Amino acid sequence: MPRKAIGLMILSALAFALLNVFVKGLDQFNVYQIVFFRSIGSLVFTIPFLVQQKIPFLGKKKSLLIARGVVGFVAMTLFFTSLKFLSMGPAVSIRYIAPIFAAIFAFLILKEKIKLLQWVCFGIALSGVFILKGFDASMNGIGLLYAMLSAVFTGLVFIIIRKIGNNDHPIVVVNYFMIIAAIFGGVLSISDWVNPVGLEWVLLLSLGVFGYFGQYYMTKAIQTTEINQVVPLKYIEVIFTMIIGAVWLNETYTLISLLGILLILVGLILNFLLKR
Repeated sequence: MPRKAIGLMILSALAFALLNVFVKGLDQFNVYQIVFFRSIGSLVFTIPFLVQQKIPFLGKKKSLLIARGVVGFVAMTLFFTSLKFLSMGPAVSIRYIAPIFAAIFAFLILKEKIKLLQWVCFGIALSGVFILKGFDASMNGIGLLYAMLSAVFTGLVFIIIRKIGNNDHPIVVVNYFMIIAAIFGGVLSISDWVNPVGLEWVLLLSLGVFGYFGQYYMTKAIQTTEINQVVPLKYIEVIFTMIIGAVWLNETYTLISLLGILLILVGLILNFLLKR
């Protein structure tokens, strides 16, 4: 595996991990305000890119692009809400089971087949979720529900993106998502708006920066080498998030929760390798 691809994927995982930690650390703000700043921060990059490259803003598959934006907004809001109830390790791990729901949606909507061994992989990953819920007394059930629902909606996002296909530039797709999330997040945050003070402005605006570069480095890594060689490395985000959270926010994990997280990651990685 090329070192460049490894380095890019690690940078991507680190950027997403910092995004998670900053969201967790900004719990004095309501979730819609966090979504608003996360989106505005990314638009600083997406809009100039589209202008510079002379790419039409509206795209071709307008209804699907809008649907992707709305469903993506719901998924992101649910995930950020789960971080208010859960430690970051379980929240991020559960969000990553989205490919399972994507496969189920593809089976139901697109009539794609799911191999028997894939169901086994799904079972391994979901057993990790059940362990987190059933055997870890410190696990918040409401937070777990938010994380699971986030994974369901993220799985639906994957299907919508599949339907968009190559008809629209990836940055057009992201731009729709960020604009819609900024509008919904901005409007819904008005009633509980808290004016940021000093460093809080930097932290809030940096959310979009981390999100954009996390996506950018991941895309570059996939373009550099074979996808099946680098995509499993994206799960390093969970490890980075847990380490930073333990150092910065004093988060702790039980052996049971670590076992649950491990099973989730093993199931997802095996499923990915099997599909390839």
